[in-house]
Amino acid sequence: MDETERSCIDCYVGNCNWEDGKFPDFCLSTHMDPDVLADAMAQYGKEEIRQIAVAAAEVEADNYCKMTRLEETVEFAKKIGAKKIGIANRVGLLAEARMLAKILRSHGFEVFGSACKGGTQRKASIGIPERCDKVGFNMCNPVLQAKILNSKHTDLNILVGLCVGHDSLFYKYSEAPVTTLVAKDRVLGHNTVAALYQADKYYKKVFGDQKQV
Repeated sequence: MDETERSCIDCYVGNCNWEDGKFPDFCLSTHMDPDVLADAMAQYGKEEIRQIAVAAAEVEADNYCKMTRLEETVEFAKKIGAKKIGIANRVGLLAEARMLAKILRSHGFEVFGSACKGGTQRKASIGIPERCDKVGFNMCNPVLQAKILNSKHTDLNILVGLCVGHDSLFYKYSEAPVTTLVAKDRVLGHNTVAALYQADKYYKKVFGDQKQV
């Protein structure tokens, strides 16, 4: 018996984007915990949260299929009134980070960057297995990256290619709102969604033993 708890990822309808329509019997919109909904909506009463939500909606509506994510990021930063922007980048993407900084500065933003290997701490110092040294002895330090940008009082932080999991730690410790410009994927040229597009065709190795169709 299939005991999988169904949710939005199991929906083939997507009618929650419209005013009316049919919904699956497990739809979260029609089976919503009213307390959870009320608590979520109450957060938009906070000025900072409301400002970000409105800015994001306006950037999407005004530039849909017109602007690249890079251009939308610039517009978003302007709409939330950001003056100082932090860049948290993978050290291997310094060239990309420098270009981003150049573009942001051309729009009048103050920019400060923090690369992942800053502080040059050895991986062994926090118990990372020795086998991980094959890609470098010094650890990626997203907690330090976040704290450095926090100390610079950035208004918005942009991620450029942090490793999977390291980005999670940066999100956790960043005091400023964070948006991601580049998700690192060396195999696919940082086009991470390509693995999803090809998962049922030429890239089936992404499935585990319990393949879900």
